[in-house]
Amino acid sequence: MSTNASLIGPLVVAREGYGCAEVVPGGYVSLMDLHENNYLRFRRLVSDLEAITDTAVSVVPGCMDLHLHIVERSKFTTTVRLTYYFREGKGVVAEPDLKLRIYHDACLVEVLAGHLRHGRQRLDHLPATALKLKWRLNRLLYKWLCYCLHLGHEFSASRSLSDLGD
Repeated sequence: MSTNASLIGPLVVAREGYGCAEVVPGGYVSLMDLHENNYLRFRRLVSDLEAITDTAVSVVPGCMDLHLHIVERSKFTTTVRLTYYFREGKGVVAEPDLKLRIYHDACLVEVLAGHLRHGRQRLDHLPATALKLKWRLNRLLYKWLCYCLHLGHEFSASRSLSDLGD
């Protein structure tokens, strides 16, 4: 190990810089730790997921509206899409467009798929062996959730579009 890095649990953290380059995936255990941290942040963003019936929007003045869409619900999991919508030309682009699975019993949030760079990078059907790619997508989610919370975004049943008749 180089002198400008230190070992903290299963993660190697560089002493310089910030971002994905500073954290190297140490295996399955460290990815699960990231899923747990994403769950904690997601629950702060969406405190009552059961109260959101279909689609909700978080509106913070001066910021992009954050959209949440329930894709599927089951007893132990909920699958959602989380995105911003940008106007581009005559159309609308979802960016980042992340499909997340929330594991209620295990208290984990995992990125299942992502459409990035205005849809030019489509990461669907991630293989179980794609540890680095999963790490990067879940690290992106971690940072994005932190950013959204910092801006003041939150979802509640009172902001649910289906409840408002939209």
